[in-house]
Amino acid sequence: MEFLPLFHSLDGRQVLVVGGGDIALRKARLLNEAGACLKVVAPHVHPSLRELIEKSGGRLEERKYTAGDCAGCVLIVAATDIESVNIQVSQEAKMLGLPVNVVDSPALCTVIFPAIIDRSPLIIAVSSGGDAPVLARLVRAKLESWIPAAYGQLAGLAKKFRSQVKRRFDDVQARRVFWEEVFQGEIGEKVLSGQALQAEHLLTKKLEGEVSAVRGEVYLVGAGPGDPDLLTFRALRLMQQADVVLYDRLVAPAILDMCRRDADRIYVGKKRSEHVVPQDQINQLLVDLARQGKRVLRLKGGDPFIFGRGGEEIEELAAQGIAFQVVPGITAASGCAAYAGIPLTHRDYAQSVRFITGHLKDDTCDLPWQDLTALGQTLVFYMGLVGLPIICEQLIRHGRAADTPAALIQQGTTAQQRVFTGTLKTLPQLVALHEVHAPTLIVVGEVVTLREKLAWFEGGQPAFNLDR
Repeated sequence: MEFLPLFHSLDGRQVLVVGGGDIALRKARLLNEAGACLKVVAPHVHPSLRELIEKSGGRLEERKYTAGDCAGCVLIVAATDIESVNIQVSQEAKMLGLPVNVVDSPALCTVIFPAIIDRSPLIIAVSSGGDAPVLARLVRAKLESWIPAAYGQLAGLAKKFRSQVKRRFDDVQARRVFWEEVFQGEIGEKVLSGQALQAEHLLTKKLEGEVSAVRGEVYLVGAGPGDPDLLTFRALRLMQQADVVLYDRLVAPAILDMCRRDADRIYVGKKRSEHVVPQDQINQLLVDLARQGKRVLRLKGGDPFIFGRGGEEIEELAAQGIAFQVVPGITAASGCAAYAGIPLTHRDYAQSVRFITGHLKDDTCDLPWQDLTALGQTLVFYMGLVGLPIICEQLIRHGRAADTPAALIQQGTTAQQRVFTGTLKTLPQLVALHEVHAPTLIVVGEVVTLREKLAWFEGGQPAFNLDR
C-alpha cells in the first residue's frame, strides 16, 4: 500500500494554495467544503477563487511564492503550471514536515486528493495514488450510483444516538450487532425513505427494550417502459431487498432479473381481458404477505400511478394499516416517445399533452372524443392496439383531420422496439399489414413529423412508414 488513507480535519485551519487558475480553484472548492481557511499566493487569481477566499475568511497575496509562505499552515497545495515553483513548494513543505499535494505530480506529493463520494457525515474516498485519476473517478461514479444520498442521514442518525447506544451496551460486539440490525432493518429503511422522525422514534423504543411485532411493508415500484437503465436508484435498492415480488406482464425480464435472487416471485398477469390474478385478489395478497412480516415488492411496468392501478392497491393497503412506499417510474408515454424520437410537446406543434387509456374498466373505448380534437395538443393512448381502428375513426369523425400524423410504438425503449408512422387514416392499415403485439403506445399529433429528424434509437428493428 503506497498511501495510507486518512481523513484530515481542516475546519477553521489554514491551508496554503499556491496558484490562482482553474486547477487551484477546483482544489480550493474542496478545501472550502471541508471548512478550511484559505491562504492563496499567486500573481494572478481567478475571480471565483477571490470570492471563495473571502467566503472562507482567508487571505489573498497577489505575488509570487516565496520561502516562508508555508508557515502557519497545516496543508500545502501547489497548483501552478511552473515546474520549478511546484518543486520549491514541495521541498519546503517536506522540510517543515507538512503534508503537501502537487497537482498532477505524484512524485512531489506526500498526500493525494482522492475522488470523493460525499454523503456527509459519511465520506468515501477512492484513490489510485495519483497513477490513474481517471480510473478513480470512474470507480467513484459507480459508487455514486450504488450508495443512496440518504446514507448521510443514516450516518447522522448513528451520530445522534451513538452515546446512548454506548451506555446501553458495554460490549463492543453487542453494539456492532445492534447497529447492524438498525441499518439493515425497518429503522434504516425509514431513514432511506425520508421518514427520519419515525426512524428516531423506533430507535428510541428499541433502546428502551420494547420489542414490537415484525412488520411487513409493500414497495409499489414503477419499473419503467422496459430499458433497465431507466430504473431509479431507489427502485433498484428496494428490488434488491424485497422478500417477495409480485410482477405483471409488462415488466421486462431483464428488469425482473435485477431483483433479489432468493426472493419469491409471483406472476399476477395483467393482460387485456386476461388477468391471471384478479385485482381484488392482488390487493389482498399484498396485505396478507405484509402481515407475515415480509417486504413485498409490487413491480409494475411504467409508472404505477399512470394507468397502473397503483392507486387502487395502496387504497387497500392504507385501509388495512399496511406500511407502504411508492417509487415513481418513467411512464411509457415519455419513455417510448423519447426513444422513438417524438417529443410530446414542442413550441411549434403542441402546447399540451394528454394521456388516455385505450380501453376503460368495462373494456369499451367510449371516450370524450370531442375533447380530444383540439389543435395544439398531443394525444397518447395507452393499451390502444386492439382499439386502434376505432380510435382513429372516432377522432376523424369528431373533427380531427384525417391527415393528422400518428405513430404506434411497439415495445418501446427495448431492443425489440418497432415504430409505425402514418396518419389517422393510414396507421390502422399499416399496422394491420404487420404482426404487432402489445405492449404498444399510440401517439397522435403534429409532433410525430419530427421523428424523421430526431429518431435516434431503433432497437435493431426496422421502422415502418406510410406516406401521408
